[in-house]
Amino acid sequence: MADVASRPRWVKVLDQTRCIGCHACTVACKSENEVPVGVTRTYVKSVEIGLFPEARRAFQVTRCNQCEEAPCVEACPTGAMYRRPDGIVDFDKRVCIGCKACMAACPYDAIFINPEDHSAEKCNFCAHRLDLGLEPACAVVCPVEAIVVGDLADPASKVARLVHRSAVAVRRPEKETRPGVFYRGADHATLDPLAAARPRGAIYAWAGQGKAGHGKAGHGKAGQGKAGHGKAGQGKAGHGKAGHGKAAPGNVAAGHPRRHNSQAAAIVSYDVPHEAPWGWRVSLYTWTKGIAAGAYLAPLVLVLAGRLAWSSTLFRWTAPTVALALLAATGGLLVWDLKHPFRFWMLFVRPQWRSWLVRGGVIITAYGAALVAALGASAAGAVRAEEVVAGFGLPLAVLTAGYTAYLFAQARGRDLWQSQLLAPHLLVQALMVGAAASLLAMISTGRPGTAIADLLAATAALHLVMVAGEAMPKHPTAHAHLAVTEMVRGRFAPFFWAGLAFSVLAVGAPWTGAFGAAAALLGVAAHKHAYVQAGQAVPLA
Repeated sequence: MADVASRPRWVKVLDQTRCIGCHACTVACKSENEVPVGVTRTYVKSVEIGLFPEARRAFQVTRCNQCEEAPCVEACPTGAMYRRPDGIVDFDKRVCIGCKACMAACPYDAIFINPEDHSAEKCNFCAHRLDLGLEPACAVVCPVEAIVVGDLADPASKVARLVHRSAVAVRRPEKETRPGVFYRGADHATLDPLAAARPRGAIYAWAGQGKAGHGKAGHGKAGQGKAGHGKAGQGKAGHGKAGHGKAAPGNVAAGHPRRHNSQAAAIVSYDVPHEAPWGWRVSLYTWTKGIAAGAYLAPLVLVLAGRLAWSSTLFRWTAPTVALALLAATGGLLVWDLKHPFRFWMLFVRPQWRSWLVRGGVIITAYGAALVAALGASAAGAVRAEEVVAGFGLPLAVLTAGYTAYLFAQARGRDLWQSQLLAPHLLVQALMVGAAASLLAMISTGRPGTAIADLLAATAALHLVMVAGEAMPKHPTAHAHLAVTEMVRGRFAPFFWAGLAFSVLAVGAPWTGAFGAAAALLGVAAHKHAYVQAGQAVPLA
């Protein structure tokens, strides 16, 4: 215990009462750590607070929070993100596979993929400098000493005195990550990513930032070029009279509806674009994985219920074959989505077992082995062996369908994904698409599938009920509410409503046959895309 108590705990205090928004910390960080154009480890967010003529500008130095309970470390499947004994959350690019699980897990949008080496990166406290007895580059160049670095475990250190004797705050304390970055004098409008309105059309004080994300319009030529530090950046509209004076919130007048926090009207005047870590491949992977699980599980459920014979072609041959093919497609999508696809083997040779990517990989591999065994037993005509394999295949199929709920739950900042009903819903969806695939297979061979059609109709109806529960107006957090709004009325509404319409048609599968089965597959695919992407749509910084 004495050894643990003697360990240093490196933390930062960002004194926003001193910060002048000069962005020297951003530039120094880029230079020291060779951060390429288009991305940044740290930046200074600014918010205009109040209405003319009583207005002011507040700043927030935004970076990795060096959490004690770091979600990125827990989610990283290879240990590329790790926490040092001195409390610094560091990264090892040599073992990063580019899965972006750390990005999805971070509640602060502090991690990015380096566009040059395709590995995850963030502020690491300039650990290489600390190891040499030097301060981080940002602290060295700050002209007003707004960045204080030190050992929180040392009661005589300046940071310990500031943290324990003055009013400090952390970002998003409700996420229970126990951040190691403390803010002194920061305004709620900057700390809470939802407290300030964002300009319509993504018009920022320095430059427009649209679909380019972290590219040219973000921190590239337009972000920090002529428009960045020139007249439009820090001239009349930046730190001149209009910056802290009468004309500061002028961009509110551009037709943007005002939103209020607990203190005053506030609007973001400079920020970086928010990006979703996981794109369409992850949406598609959840769909193919659902079919892979359900194609074997749905016929097995009917067998156990006495609605289908053990000796049926559907159960003995079609189910394991379709499931195995879709499972292979699932693995292909997962590898394709990696920024370092040729490092996928690291999931198995150096697994970090708290990550549900690793656990999911083991589950999928075991399920694939069970499917191969099922086909082998069928080929050998070993009925008893088929029953034994089914005993293992049942729980593995259920786990294959549902483990994504726990993978998404590790993304603590994505409140929409924290529902306890997600795992049951994924299981229902798997049975639905599995039954649909099975029904199409039976119809194609000229065999009617009454029992499987009934199962499809029942699971489609249950799916609709659960979707309605997701879209209800009452949600536990503002983040969840905004994500649902984005799903139901925002960018992903076409997918959501198309999925709903197709799922309604799927309820009629006992009467419409192949049409209902196809509708079920399309409906779940559309809904999964809307759900996965809307869950990542709300800015976290």
